[in-house]
Amino acid sequence: MNLNRPFIAMAAIALVLTAAPLVSAQEKKPAAKSAPGAGFKALIDRYYAAWNTLTTDAPAKFYAKDADLVFFDIAPLKYKGWEEYKAGVKKNFFDVMESGKLTPNNDLKVTQRGNIAWTTLTFHLSGKMKSGQTMDLECRHTAIWEKRGGKWLIVHEHVSAPLPG
Repeated sequence: MNLNRPFIAMAAIALVLTAAPLVSAQEKKPAAKSAPGAGFKALIDRYYAAWNTLTTDAPAKFYAKDADLVFFDIAPLKYKGWEEYKAGVKKNFFDVMESGKLTPNNDLKVTQRGNIAWTTLTFHLSGKMKSGQTMDLECRHTAIWEKRGGKWLIVHEHVSAPLPG
């Protein structure tokens, strides 16, 4: 019987050594969590492409439609709610522009806390007005986004340009 003990011990060790890799191979790795703000670069690119259609229809999908939301633009000072913003941008920008383009710079910063995120970046505005004047302007853009129904929507926006000189 003493001869069997070493055999049993060696068989047990061999079994453990053989089974260990199989058990660890079947262990599932936890799903990688996406970094806060993941996907915002593509969202911002789609947002700017929508505004470059020179209509308010395309970018409308990026905005929450609550009537009491505030949006700051270069001119005029502010809009209250998407409907006012949409009408103002059409009157003050699209109706006077022959062509225009917003080009985001490569300085996007995203900060996310749960279902709220804010983005900051600068962009270049270039265009030609119907009067023949051209426009080239470096601007700032801050947006506060809220995830509603699985979709990120802008609930506040601030667009501005530095004073000349």
